[in-house]
Amino acid sequence: MRSGPELVRASNPYASEDRARTWRLLAIAILVFGSALAAVVATPFTLAHVGSVSLTPALGLALGITLKTLFATLAGLTLVRLFIFYHDYLHGAVLTGSKVGKVVMHVIGYWVLAGPSVWKQTHDYHHKHTAKMVGASIGSYPIVTVDMWGLMTEAQRRDYKLVRHPLTMAAGYFTVFVLGMCISPYRRNPQQHKDGIYALLGHVALVTVTGLAFGWGNAFFAAMLPVMVATGLGSYLFYAQHNFPDMQIRGRHEWEYTFAALHSSSMMDMSPLMHWFSGNIGYHHVHHLNHRIPFYRLPEAMAALPELQSPHRTRLTPASMRACLALKVWDPASGRMISYEEANSLATAAK
Repeated sequence: MRSGPELVRASNPYASEDRARTWRLLAIAILVFGSALAAVVATPFTLAHVGSVSLTPALGLALGITLKTLFATLAGLTLVRLFIFYHDYLHGAVLTGSKVGKVVMHVIGYWVLAGPSVWKQTHDYHHKHTAKMVGASIGSYPIVTVDMWGLMTEAQRRDYKLVRHPLTMAAGYFTVFVLGMCISPYRRNPQQHKDGIYALLGHVALVTVTGLAFGWGNAFFAAMLPVMVATGLGSYLFYAQHNFPDMQIRGRHEWEYTFAALHSSSMMDMSPLMHWFSGNIGYHHVHHLNHRIPFYRLPEAMAALPELQSPHRTRLTPASMRACLALKVWDPASGRMISYEEANSLATAAK
């Protein structure tokens, strides 16, 4: 079985874009997204009747809000797919050199509160240091070893728990993107990361214009809720792709790029529909092996390369999500992620 540069070279034939296919898939995604937003705005908050059946005000309100929520969720899921185009664009996998593509991609990036400067800087670093204990938390969720956990203060442990908490991921709109992708980078380096503030101001402007034109209720359902759905789901996907029961972590001196791609990045099994919404990001081990493979060619690359066909798998199910979220601290002795309770016991025993 190939590894190292040999395996990366074997994947290079799939790292080529079909430009016409990219534009066609992008147009379809934009059409679905726009249609979903139009449906959100067009659906009244209170339905008077369904067909020939009259509804009570309470039932009509409940049905109207339910439909708006469903259409907004559809828009949010499609926004995840649109984000994958942007993600691949910054990797140099699609639309490289296209002036029109650059404009469209930057609009998508700002729409999801991910300015190109901070996303590219942190995400490129993440790809070069996935699951490497030193510095692996840049552009990713932090991971500490049992020994590191034992040396942390209570305040440091509290911050670590907060960053990795499921509610922090669910509220990714505020925590990961507004704070983590817009405000914090600008505070660190205002000159380099002005686009984070531009994204935030643009988002506020979008919500305001939508509210003035279509009402503040529609501003929430059409301008905010889809972004909340996309960023919340994206925050969890990014976590589970590198925090799963079979994951392996190596120290700085033992770390190797293809090992990290195949053993520190998961394959998330999803339905064909969810693979469509998520832009095949579930094929994450393939993406980490070669980030220049366009998302629509990831399944093709996996099917062609035997080394990619036995990945560590997770699923987007409650049981699998609970298993991933239970992983907190890396224990080098057992070679696995463990819970806080286990980490506390081992740290106490070590003392």
